[in-house]
Amino acid sequence: MKSTSKKTVKKNPAKKASRKPIILVTNDDGITAPGLRNLAEVMKKFAEVIVVAPDSPQSAMGHAITINKPLRLDKVNVFDGIESWQCSGTPVDCVKLAVNKILKRKPDLCVSGVNHGSNSSINVIYSGTMSAAMEGAIEGIPSIGFSLLDFSLDADFTAARFFIEKIVKNILKIGLPEYSLLNVNIPKLKLSKIKGIKICRQAHAKWKEEFDERCDPNNRKYYWLTGKFVNLDSGQDTDEWALANGYVSVVPVQFDFTAHQAIPHLNTIDWNG
Repeated sequence: MKSTSKKTVKKNPAKKASRKPIILVTNDDGITAPGLRNLAEVMKKFAEVIVVAPDSPQSAMGHAITINKPLRLDKVNVFDGIESWQCSGTPVDCVKLAVNKILKRKPDLCVSGVNHGSNSSINVIYSGTMSAAMEGAIEGIPSIGFSLLDFSLDADFTAARFFIEKIVKNILKIGLPEYSLLNVNIPKLKLSKIKGIKICRQAHAKWKEEFDERCDPNNRKYYWLTGKFVNLDSGQDTDEWALANGYVSVVPVQFDFTAHQAIPHLNTIDWNG
């Protein structure tokens, strides 16, 4: 009689024993960003690395793609011993071009970052860093976005490199559930001050926007977006709590935006009546 055991969650393994892994590295801060260099250098410990990144900063681009102008893709000599390309498009464009035009096979892992600044909570919606990782997940590639809570170009990446290596090593071993990705944020602390890693949920928070109104020499109004981040969530299982309390936050993310909890409520309506 055939087994009737429960179906297990399908994994997308990030490592094949018979071949050396390939890791695609990208970002939204541009090909010359220090965070990208640090991430690529750590990935060299595990795999053959291919870098495809924007030729200029693309922060807060979200999941934008380029459809109204041609894309340029140029091979560059930026990192020693690492094949690198710069793209004139968005972070998502970089992943699409890498998969379709550069890589000979689907990579075993896609990593994006290290972003200069937080991508915790609602920032995941706007982030070019996370959108690049999400595009990797859409392609069926285990993917991770890394961010360091330090906007400085002189940021200390010592702690970030330590935890990136730890996280990637484990994901290469066990993979991720198919079509999911990780949002990893690292606090701006010395390595000795970070308490460890916490698996979290995304905090409920928002940006309270303000627009600074000014006038140009022709007396036409223009606006600079400003504002402040407002955390509306006091839960101790959130990424915001973890970061504020000295932990690296790891949030599993999916690109299925379905509000599953709303389906039963909507089904109470007689739509065809």
